[in-house]
Amino acid sequence: MHHDPVIRLFVIFREFPFESAEQTGFLLCTNLSQHVNDHTGSTDTIAAIATGAGKAGIGIVRISGPDVRAIAQYITGVQLNNRHAHYLPFLDKQQAVIDEGLAILFCAPHSFTGEDVLELQGHGGAVILDLLLTRVIELGARAARPGEFSERAFHNDKLDLAQAEAISDLIESSSAAAARAAVRAMRGELSQQVQVINEELIALRVWLEAALDFSEEEIDFLDDPHLQTRAQSLVEQFDLLLSRASQGQRLRDGLNVVIAGTTNAGKSSLLNHLAGDEAAIVTDIAGTTRDVLKADITIDGVPLHVIDTAGVRETNDPVEKLGIERARKAVDEADHVLIILDASAPVMPVLPFVAKSRLSIVLNKADLMNSEELQGLISEYDATLSVSAKTGQGIDVLRQHLLALSGHDDQMEGVYIARRRHVDAIESARQAASDALLRLEENQMPELAAEELRIAQQALEQITGRFDSEDLLGEIFSNFCVGK
Repeated sequence: MHHDPVIRLFVIFREFPFESAEQTGFLLCTNLSQHVNDHTGSTDTIAAIATGAGKAGIGIVRISGPDVRAIAQYITGVQLNNRHAHYLPFLDKQQAVIDEGLAILFCAPHSFTGEDVLELQGHGGAVILDLLLTRVIELGARAARPGEFSERAFHNDKLDLAQAEAISDLIESSSAAAARAAVRAMRGELSQQVQVINEELIALRVWLEAALDFSEEEIDFLDDPHLQTRAQSLVEQFDLLLSRASQGQRLRDGLNVVIAGTTNAGKSSLLNHLAGDEAAIVTDIAGTTRDVLKADITIDGVPLHVIDTAGVRETNDPVEKLGIERARKAVDEADHVLIILDASAPVMPVLPFVAKSRLSIVLNKADLMNSEELQGLISEYDATLSVSAKTGQGIDVLRQHLLALSGHDDQMEGVYIARRRHVDAIESARQAASDALLRLEENQMPELAAEELRIAQQALEQITGRFDSEDLLGEIFSNFCVGK
């Protein structure tokens, strides 16, 4: 018996005549699928409704696994051709018609999961789809777990982990910018950048390992002037990757913005303007807000998590003191901080150190100042913008500022959707690569530099799933919708 799939097909074509091209195509699909299914390790067939709940014109039941072709023949009564849309009835156990629609067979390995896949596209009523799924399960399939189709695609090397996650993020996109970024990640742009850096990491590791292995030779690999240059370039590539991934993560998860300042600066009034309702109580009494108030808002479909905090001032009130401590903690943990100053009596609050990149100073009550006075205050306090919570002046500019901070920029190329775990992995890899560069610059212990490059490589490969734990994979795919 021939084990090579090409030889097996040659023998089949030589020994068996076919009456039509359709028969030839079906047998080709059968033998290639059998070869692939023998090697993918899947022993069961899964099925799920792949369209959303509710009534719709079209509903899809998706099936993947080694029993797909047998199920297809039972449920349609015919042999399906690969990648051909057949319009026909879908039959139950008694050969009664459940529905009519399109049946499309995708033979392994040329399918989303890398296995045989069948899509039954019928009408989108919940009862009809449930009957169709029940019939498929009667024929030997089992209900798919959330994300199991994508998980099989990952295990069968049809896509890497970052691409699989991007599919889920594309489905859940809350803005056009997030959707475009998800498409870029789904098409592999994030993975390609990771691969480029990973290859450079490997090349540097090989160079260092060679230097260590041949340390007694006359050639001193560590004295190569290009070594430090390459390591520095590697760190710079990490910086660019981290910048784009961080922006993509903000597009996906939203920006955590803390509004901070002294009492009666107008923080709660600004929150109400941004939220579009009375999210916070506003009075003329200083210290009205004594705890953090959270409001989830969207601007042009981009999620923002805005936190209003207690005004920072000296006080003997124990409740207000607790609120001020929570305000300082929120500032320390925020993605971005809006410090609100009363333009008529500006006082900078005493807060934890905030990097300038995470800080915007906003002058409120601009309606009380003339343009010359306002411009002088903007220069004095290096303010980002001025607003009036009373009249609404500058509020639209503030919204656009927050939108830009969240990563929303229609003109920006190269930003791909990313998750917190991606950003953490890149930060870990960058730190290890930076430590290795420092050792090379100081000519200290190249053995440790090589080890740090290995750690960087391992952290980076977690993004695409080349190095990962089964627990992490299970957690990631469990958050997918059923049928994807």
